Amino acid sequence: MSVLIKSGRILTAADDYVGDVFVEGERISLIGESLDVQADKVIDAAGKYVLPGCVDPHTHLDMPFGGTVTIDDVESGQTAEALEDWRAKANGKQVIDMGYHMAVTDLREGGTLEELASLPDQGITSYKLFMAYKGALMVDDETLFKTMEVAADTGALVMVHAENGDAIDVLVKKALAEGHTEPHWHALTRPPETEGEATNRAIQLARVAGSPLYVVHVSCRESVEPIALAREKGWDVWGETCTQYFFVDYTFLERPNFEGAKYVYTPPPRAKENQDVLWNAVRTDTLSVISTDHCAFRWDGQKTMGRDDFSKIPNGGPGLENRLQMIHEFGVRAGRISLNRMVELLCTNPAKLFGLYPRKGTIAVGSDADIVVFDPEKTLTITAAGQHSKTDYNLYEGTRVTGSPELVEGDELVAEPGIGRFVARAKFGQELKPERATAAV
Repeated sequence: MSVLIKSGRILTAADDYVGDVFVEGERISLIGESLDVQADKVIDAAGKYVLPGCVDPHTHLDMPFGGTVTIDDVESGQTAEALEDWRAKANGKQVIDMGYHMAVTDLREGGTLEELASLPDQGITSYKLFMAYKGALMVDDETLFKTMEVAADTGALVMVHAENGDAIDVLVKKALAEGHTEPHWHALTRPPETEGEATNRAIQLARVAGSPLYVVHVSCRESVEPIALAREKGWDVWGETCTQYFFVDYTFLERPNFEGAKYVYTPPPRAKENQDVLWNAVRTDTLSVISTDHCAFRWDGQKTMGRDDFSKIPNGGPGLENRLQMIHEFGVRAGRISLNRMVELLCTNPAKLFGLYPRKGTIAVGSDADIVVFDPEKTLTITAAGQHSKTDYNLYEGTRVTGSPELVEGDELVAEPGIGRFVARAKFGQELKPERATAAV
């Protein structure tokens, strides 16, 4: 099938111009002005933005956690054997293209390091490690450092959840012993200094190992500062923050009737003054990506598992489908970042860092036709009732935004489950070459 998108304002990380985009099959075949081509479908995009498809490098779908499983799977939202397990979970459900990070939780003697080393050649080019969740996902520094050495040798990117899990474990046990069970103690037992310390430790270890490092869900000044210092020195360090950290602060955890549990995710919502720190960090490229860390649980029946013990509240929040709307409204329309920078943060940078560019993350001849036609004047109010996620609440409930994707037929998903594919990614620092366009124009 061929599609001609006419007269749209085409936006990439570097470009901003009005033109036409001609798509044949799944690839962009031609870009130009007033294209004279025959197409099966013509879309009039006059007055609309034509954006690259967004890349969210940090989601948790169909993931077991804390005695339950995230409510969204790949349709709604450790070693080679683990990789096959996750492919089986996704099989037949994907409605978009997707890839995987390999989570490393232990390195058993004999084989594990070798299996890790083989993954980049299979298109799994990132390793995820947790410096928190003691007794569950947390790794020690030896495991972290050995994984970094493997990454340095094989062309993989190391991702870290940076919090000092040992210190947090002590603080959680102390709080519970003193009878503190309410949701806001989730934040009080994970102070920003524990995030800052772990971030700096990971940066220094990565420097010694010679590995590139990507720090996920940065939430506070204490974590931004060591990343800024490393980047000023020219070290191979990158950081992301997540949509929720710009809008949800510590006081949300204090909401009555256990409503605060909706905002229990990790790192926790911080003091409000950190929001300006994060906006400045994404504007100046101290932080290079905005993800969602989408990890959705239902409030009723899942979050409520921790009604009498904050440490038993499943950690995570929804947000996969509202990232573009929220960053456009409060980033671009509020004058904090440019349209080009928005595309860079949501599309191009994650594609480059995770081995998808230029096949994805831009609008160019030969690139995948992952295209968003975005109406900058469309207004809507974000609500749980209007979302596609299976969760029963929305972090941004009642927020009114101007600007939203235009071509969603009746706001319903029209892609058939199974149409999405696993994408084997390029090694760190390398490009994933677009497939040759087949158009004869």
